Amino acid sequence: MENTEIISCSVYKNEARLREVFGSSFDILYKITDIGGNKLMFVMADGMCDNLLVSEQVLGPILKSNRLPSSPDRLIEYISLNIVSGLDQNKAFTFTKVCEDVLSGLVCMFVDGVDYAVCFGVQGFPKRNVDEAQTEVDERASHEAFCENFKDNAALLRRRIRSPELKLELITAGTTSKTRICICYLEGRAKPETVELIKKRIENSKLDTVFGAGYIGEFLSSSRFSFFPTLGTTERPDIAAAKMSEGRILIITDGTPFAIIAPYLFSESFQTMDDYSFRPFYAAITRLIKYTAFFISVFLPSIYIAVCTFHHEILPVSMLYDIAVQEAITPFPVMFETMFIHFVYEIVREAGVRMPKAVGNAVSIVGALVIGQAAVDAGLIAAPMLIIMALSAISSFIVPSLYQSVVFLRFAFMTVGGVFGFYGIVIGFAAVLINSCWASPYGVPLSAPVAPFSLKAMRDTFLRFSWKELSKRNFNINSMER
Repeated sequence: MENTEIISCSVYKNEARLREVFGSSFDILYKITDIGGNKLMFVMADGMCDNLLVSEQVLGPILKSNRLPSSPDRLIEYISLNIVSGLDQNKAFTFTKVCEDVLSGLVCMFVDGVDYAVCFGVQGFPKRNVDEAQTEVDERASHEAFCENFKDNAALLRRRIRSPELKLELITAGTTSKTRICICYLEGRAKPETVELIKKRIENSKLDTVFGAGYIGEFLSSSRFSFFPTLGTTERPDIAAAKMSEGRILIITDGTPFAIIAPYLFSESFQTMDDYSFRPFYAAITRLIKYTAFFISVFLPSIYIAVCTFHHEILPVSMLYDIAVQEAITPFPVMFETMFIHFVYEIVREAGVRMPKAVGNAVSIVGALVIGQAAVDAGLIAAPMLIIMALSAISSFIVPSLYQSVVFLRFAFMTVGGVFGFYGIVIGFAAVLINSCWASPYGVPLSAPVAPFSLKAMRDTFLRFSWKELSKRNFNINSMER
């Protein structure tokens, strides 16, 4: 359908055109009635509207009204201004706009003799209510999480930031799906150039369908070859509000219970809302644990391979002897053995995630125990290797937002550690550092505030200063641009 196809003045021609567009869809309802000598037609999508609201706020008041104007132009204006209650109203002058409104849960009213339609918001489609966060679980922070309805998500943000500076701009992506995307930011804090760049990238995505935030994430990412994510995600409105107060832009996609954050820093993956609920010294301890767990999950298997293969002198003699006895039983090289057990673990983990919750946890736990113990008893892997795998696997869940990067880097370092030893691990680590310093999503270095170094921002990086110190100077992400 062409965007310039305007609405006819004839109700029957409009009905015929809409039936041609929607075809035999059973859920598109049409009602033509005679009011005050004028023909009126109502069009709605069954299941997308609240039937009670349609009856009480639209059809009921119109059909029961007396002394209505006889002129079609005055009639449609009188109905929209004086009879139908509700603020969500708009005029549609093209069939494209009418179709979008009908499929979005609005009731469109046509009057014979008028070349436009008035659409009333009476949405009531099925949706999930606001629930607890599933992946970003905190102890003392808010338990509310985003849902699939972007209007509810916008309301959660409005409730936390009651300021006219909060701007919520709506754009559409997907030529077929017409998915609504909300761009959220604080005016005066977010960089206008960044906001416009994000809008342009979404509009230029040229996607046919958009069913989730992941569809547009690749178009928003500034550094495709970065080992670490350059866009953040969150399902918590309190984190989203905090990020916007620092000058970030939030992208909410209709149908996705996660919001995209841009720009994003590597160090933010180690921060949670509980860090700001507990005392500063405990927040510093938890962040130290997270950084340590990250390095354990990435480097521990590769270090074990390098030590067992090349650098025996690093271990004490007694420990070296025990490891040698265990490894001598296994028929495979240490490098193959390590990759095999980690690959099996990823299979078990993926099965636990994809299976129903009732049996998913049991499969992952029982599968890991049974397979691990059976592999040791059968002599396929050594007992120390099972400990290394378990420790690295548990550590990888400490920072869930970096899990994909951790898995990739773990296998990469196991390869270079098994081929080149410590020399390969050091060179690989240098390559990762260069890559993280090179990535600059929206002009902000991914490695900031460490490189380039910012003393002002270090008060909330590895340590967390008290709120007496944090409240003295407001932090803005744009101050870290190169």
